[in-house]
Amino acid sequence: MAKKAQNNLSNQSALTKKVWDLATVLSGAGVGFTDYITQLTYLLFMKMDDESVELFDEESAIPEGFRWSDLKVLDGEDLLNQYENTLKTLSKEDNLIGTIYTKAQNKIDKPVYLKKVITMIDSEQWLVMDGDVKGAIYESILERNGKDKKSGAGQYFTPRPLIKAMVDVTRPKIGETVCDPACGTGGFLLAAYDYMKPQSQDREKLKFLNNEAIHGFDNTPLVVTLASMNLYLHGIGTDRSPVVCQDSLEKSPSKLIDVVFANPPFGQRASGSIELNRDDFYVESTNNQLNFLQHIMVMLKNGGRAAVVLPDNVLFEGGAGETIRKELLKNFNLHTILRLPTGIFYAQGVKANVLFFTKGTPTKEVWFYDYRTDIKHTLATNPMQRHHLDDFVACYNADNINARKEAFDAENNPNGRWRKYDVDELLKRDKTSLDITWIRQGGDVEDISLAELMSTIKEKSDNISKAVAQLEKLFAELNIEED
Repeated sequence: MAKKAQNNLSNQSALTKKVWDLATVLSGAGVGFTDYITQLTYLLFMKMDDESVELFDEESAIPEGFRWSDLKVLDGEDLLNQYENTLKTLSKEDNLIGTIYTKAQNKIDKPVYLKKVITMIDSEQWLVMDGDVKGAIYESILERNGKDKKSGAGQYFTPRPLIKAMVDVTRPKIGETVCDPACGTGGFLLAAYDYMKPQSQDREKLKFLNNEAIHGFDNTPLVVTLASMNLYLHGIGTDRSPVVCQDSLEKSPSKLIDVVFANPPFGQRASGSIELNRDDFYVESTNNQLNFLQHIMVMLKNGGRAAVVLPDNVLFEGGAGETIRKELLKNFNLHTILRLPTGIFYAQGVKANVLFFTKGTPTKEVWFYDYRTDIKHTLATNPMQRHHLDDFVACYNADNINARKEAFDAENNPNGRWRKYDVDELLKRDKTSLDITWIRQGGDVEDISLAELMSTIKEKSDNISKAVAQLEKLFAELNIEED
């Protein structure tokens, strides 16, 4: 068993290197990493379909004339034309194929480089490869792409150690439904699946897990392609992709969900987006994360659980933010907030938190874990790893959250990172602010990068600009002239 695992790791490492060596070659030819991975996805699916016919005598899912065997024998302009016609044809298919090839376009316009990718893929047998291996290869490709600042792909990528910790404490159960309404490349969905799969050997439960339990939404076609392929390679949604290309916020959820994981996009709703007209929201807002938070609150079943990554302003912003926080405290059990440090996301200087809540019972107390003060991570030299969150997971006490014990003690341990606040105390705070810090920073000057400093300055500048705009609007309404 150990030898098999070692071989798998060796195969995974060798093939990942081969995939990225070719990425470097193509990058020199002007094909960006994200474009390369997208084309790799399109071609890899065709190759695996071909293997299902050759090795297992199954019927091809791809229309005749547009299969791997039709493509790999060609060169030059004939290859380019065939590939582009194939993408156009497959993008019009239904079910899994149509999802993977959503708005597919060729981004490798030189036949010699397209041929290199096809030859590399054709040299391996992917379908017979252990699912953990090919899935891990693809995940590692997505992760490395997320670190490429030029591509901007990091906005779709939540650090996997954080995802794993969130899933470990939320504990989805096989038989439950799981949804990510802003799923990116599918990290939360995959982690939840991996957590649930070993829980049962019952055929019906596993069938439900593979085909009905997992639901993801994203409004970016490229991301839907990557997420669908990521899940498919891990054996999830082999007939129908569980990921849908859709703006989650545009309409009420079609079904209620047991468990929601999400790291929704930060900032204001993009100009040109369809105006939201949601009767089921608690308050109107143009703020993306506030709207996603409301959407998640609405989509949960009674007793349903959520773990959501949200920026600091959700904890303190007045107006719509305060209305939503009060709703969370009064009609949901907002039992835990994990405060995250900067340096763990691919966008510089992001200050975020994870909110854990359950629908249907009011909050009695909120437990805060401060994993921010005096914590320093960088993507290059000190990336967050799963063991960094071991203490949080232990304090969370998922076995019985009612038996938690504070690490904070005003006299004996004033810098304890685990502290609770009674809901009545929180409701009395100005704007019901949940932006709480109690640990005194160390004596050393915080080591921050110029990019992080500029991001902080911009954030504060934006907040001042918003406040000035609100004051000007108020003056206009009151018809007060400035001196």
